[in-house]
Amino acid sequence: MSLQQQPYCHSRFKAIRRQTREVMVGSVGVGGNNPIRVQSMTTSLTQDVEATVKQCIRLAEAGCEAVRVTAPNKTAAEALGPIRKQFSAAGFANVPLVADIHFLPSAAMVAIEHVEKVRVNPGNYADKKKFAVKEYTDDIYEQELERLHNSFTPLVLRAKELGRALRIGTNHGSLSDRIMNRYGDTPLGMVESALEFIRIAESHNFHDIILSMKASNPKVMIQAYRLVVEKMNLEGMQYPLHLGVTEAGEGEDARIKSAVGIGALLYDGLGDTIRVSLTEDPWHEVPVCQELVKRAHAHWEQSAALPETDRAEKHQNFYEYQRREIVDLSFGQNAPLGPLEPPRVITAAGRPLSEHAEIVKDVLAVNRKFKDAKVEGLLVEVASNDELPLLTQLAKVLGSSVETIVVKCLSEDISMEGVEFSDDVRWMFVCKFKENCLEHAHQWAVANNFLIALDTSAHQVLEWQDTIKQLGDGHIVFTRTGVPGDTHATGAYRALGDALKEIGSKAPLWIRVTPEMQVLQEPGFGNQLLEASMVAGNLFVDGMGDLISVENVDTFAQRTALAYNMLQAARMRATKTEYVACPSCGRTLFDLQEVTQRIKGRTGHLKGVTIAVMGCIVNGPGEMADADFGYVGGAPSKINLYVGKECVKVNIPEAEALDRLVDLISEHGKWVEPEAAAETAEV
Repeated sequence: MSLQQQPYCHSRFKAIRRQTREVMVGSVGVGGNNPIRVQSMTTSLTQDVEATVKQCIRLAEAGCEAVRVTAPNKTAAEALGPIRKQFSAAGFANVPLVADIHFLPSAAMVAIEHVEKVRVNPGNYADKKKFAVKEYTDDIYEQELERLHNSFTPLVLRAKELGRALRIGTNHGSLSDRIMNRYGDTPLGMVESALEFIRIAESHNFHDIILSMKASNPKVMIQAYRLVVEKMNLEGMQYPLHLGVTEAGEGEDARIKSAVGIGALLYDGLGDTIRVSLTEDPWHEVPVCQELVKRAHAHWEQSAALPETDRAEKHQNFYEYQRREIVDLSFGQNAPLGPLEPPRVITAAGRPLSEHAEIVKDVLAVNRKFKDAKVEGLLVEVASNDELPLLTQLAKVLGSSVETIVVKCLSEDISMEGVEFSDDVRWMFVCKFKENCLEHAHQWAVANNFLIALDTSAHQVLEWQDTIKQLGDGHIVFTRTGVPGDTHATGAYRALGDALKEIGSKAPLWIRVTPEMQVLQEPGFGNQLLEASMVAGNLFVDGMGDLISVENVDTFAQRTALAYNMLQAARMRATKTEYVACPSCGRTLFDLQEVTQRIKGRTGHLKGVTIAVMGCIVNGPGEMADADFGYVGGAPSKINLYVGKECVKVNIPEAEALDRLVDLISEHGKWVEPEAAAETAEV
């Protein structure tokens, strides 16, 4: 059965939860009918029992329902015994501990005696990653699987005997050489890596398994989770999923990246336990997880109450990225919009035209501050004909400061006659779908080389497809401002995209995140950020969207920045330095938070450069597959520097490492001085 014939979720339009088996982690149920469980991980040295217990307690008090502790060796694994006893004695006997194991099966065999779950990384557990290029015959491959079986079986049998759970936690950054050489550095390789271990466990009739498919790139992460569900469906497996974007970094960017990746899967009903990996103190992860969980359950409850729909499920291939094909509507102007262009950012003015002077100040302030993330489109509302002179004045003052002015008329009585349309910008007018109105507006747009943004639904597109086909794709952009009663916000855009594909339209799609699209109407930028990222981020990950406006956020600058940051998280645009930074843990060999901030302070002006900051070697080389340069802990107070996956500098004293990183970036022609970067941006 092909991937396109077997969907990975129950519905792309309703958030219907995937049914899984329940796996008990101590007294905490994961999957089944249980709520999504929240997890985090201690950052202390595991052998420091007192410090680790304190962190476990603080995480549990913050609402963490399972606490993970690294066990990189047998000494650390043995420390889990007193950690478990003291954590229980402090009143947290019902909060399970999870041992994080990578390279040593011997450490796993010790850890399983003390904790409720052991996480093993299949790429590291029984394999050594050397990036070796080797051809594996079928016979040699089977021999490797037999070796794997012998290495993993003792842990499976002991877990079964003790009633423990296992997490098979695949990381994109640590696929074995065997997997890499047969499947490549791909989501399929991640999935097959996990399935090898699951089949070993099932051969012993062991099923207390949870799966994860983590990557620092949300595109890869989403595709891997979808693919593993499709594969499990084919083999009759119903294991719960632990969701996370690994090495997400810190601050707003990390929260956006996590919400894009985790949120996309939650919208599709996938996910039973989550962790948001931040390069911050671990208790900061918990409230972000809780907000994502709250939104997921709200969607799932809402979907249960939605009416039945005859909307056809037209599953495309969502296991490989492919951008939706569109026509070029640049019109030769300085306002690119086409198949070879990144999505353009439109910012809602958020003020009435009577405050046009303040609108201009907002635009110019953002353009000065962000430089590479300027206001490309400005959405303004016209309340009456009396405001039309103000629209003319606004366009003249802005001149070439924006690419496009988007006009939304709040009354049908408004006439554009007499408006002086500046040639310095492209004009786009929002139009509700009415057949006669559309034909008239389209004629006017063609005559003046304008665009029409048609606010419509998939149902209307199909109902009036003859009219839309007759008008053609030359001057129309499709968009939505609300959500129909039988789907969610993302589903509404998916349905619109399906309808356009069905009628053969390649008109661009404008993704608008409006307040009406929020499943929870909660104030505060943090909540608005998560809502917008969940709604729009996964659309761009799937290649759907050619313009974006974030309209559920309070301030002009935040609306602009969030749109750009979301596109960067979805790997659709690069307007600033990208950082792949791991959360700290007991394996970390330097102060990750402090070092990350120093590296950002020195390199944050390098547009389009990706830098990985990794506390240790566990996922370093592989997780840096997308990074240009890597700063990795190699030994205490010693740093290894990478170019891509290749280690080029070893055991550099930490005090010198940042300077050597800058030298390395310079040697590869990607360094510019901050002043030069600012001058280039101004030009």
